[in-house]
Amino acid sequence: MGKVIVIGGGAAGMMAAIRTAGNGHQVTLLEQNEKLGKKLYITGKGRCNITNDCETEDLLKHVIRNSKFLYSAFYAFDSRQVMGFFEEHGLAIKTERGGRVFPQSDHSSDVIRTLQKVLLKQNVEVRLHTKAAEIVAEGEDRKRVTGVRLADGTVLQAEAVILATGGCSYVSTGSSGDGYRFAGRLGHTVTELRPSLVPFEAAEAWVKDLQGLSLRNVTVRIRKGKKLLFEEFGEMLFTHYGVSGPLLISASSIVNDYMEKMPLSMEIDLKPALTEEQLDRRILQDFGENQNRQFKNALSKLFPAKLVPVIVSLSGIEADEKVNAVTREQRMAFAYLIKHFPLTLQCFRDFNEAIVTRGGVQVREVNPSTMESKLVRGLYFAGEVLDLDALTGGFNLQIAWSTGYLAGDSI
Repeated sequence: MGKVIVIGGGAAGMMAAIRTAGNGHQVTLLEQNEKLGKKLYITGKGRCNITNDCETEDLLKHVIRNSKFLYSAFYAFDSRQVMGFFEEHGLAIKTERGGRVFPQSDHSSDVIRTLQKVLLKQNVEVRLHTKAAEIVAEGEDRKRVTGVRLADGTVLQAEAVILATGGCSYVSTGSSGDGYRFAGRLGHTVTELRPSLVPFEAAEAWVKDLQGLSLRNVTVRIRKGKKLLFEEFGEMLFTHYGVSGPLLISASSIVNDYMEKMPLSMEIDLKPALTEEQLDRRILQDFGENQNRQFKNALSKLFPAKLVPVIVSLSGIEADEKVNAVTREQRMAFAYLIKHFPLTLQCFRDFNEAIVTRGGVQVREVNPSTMESKLVRGLYFAGEVLDLDALTGGFNLQIAWSTGYLAGDSI
């Protein structure tokens, strides 16, 4: 039985500690916060989207960065096994649209409580309010882990260390980027870090007028010049700074590499079920019912009230124009606007609002079959500290569970 230290009490760290202890090792779990699972607590708007109930190949398809690296981890502990783990330990779960798996109670605290119960059962020593300062490695070449130095100077001896500190996202949960510094000091490469699964800031001043407006059943397209980067149907939200909501959060992961270089153009198809010709007939019908009314007062059936002033100003048609005076050309241009509502995406919001971190410890320097460092014996990685990220829907948590499980299983 060996001594193992896990740094980080999030999803990956807790699963790593549970699996390591299950293999008969003496495990100490270090967490700098006052409680475990602080980020897990707020995921899925406090409901905790545990995983996605799909085949392993589908899990891999939803990983944006370095999906091939996860092949062994996902097959070692796939989403069905994750679901089985939680059910076996008393957590009732349910599957919603898109395969998203949640606790039946809709409370993330129940997920954390289940993990804590298993940690206790496995005799894992949990040290809260305990900040790691450095991973200690022996010899001048520092090629073998010997323990962890804490912030108070104390050195805890260990034969293996699992680094599961998370990324830089949701800084309020304690995601300080320490893990990148620890890995870097031991010779690991850390790729460029950026926020991902994050809202966008828009250039247009009128977005402030739409703050809080949610649009359902729209299609969003994002382009770099003429190149289409993203197109998807769903729900989005306007904010005081730009756009957010499920569609845009997913898009941020896909367009991430382009966003830093230049603003991107976005368009919203507000009526994706209709062709422009069908939409023109619909507009004609509405105008016919309101032929003596002003243009700005004839659109209530087409759009939410908050959107009307903005779309009127972008249409080029005078707000006070009587609808029976609107020309065919103006009407066709208006139909085009509805199908191609334009917006300019300037940048992402910062790490405080990002769900995950893009970038991290270079996976080429980690053995994908064990999660052990190729550079330092006895050093293992799990979760967001690695250069891995996926789309929304439970896939990022699946990365945490799988890599944590495999790291713990390999020691």
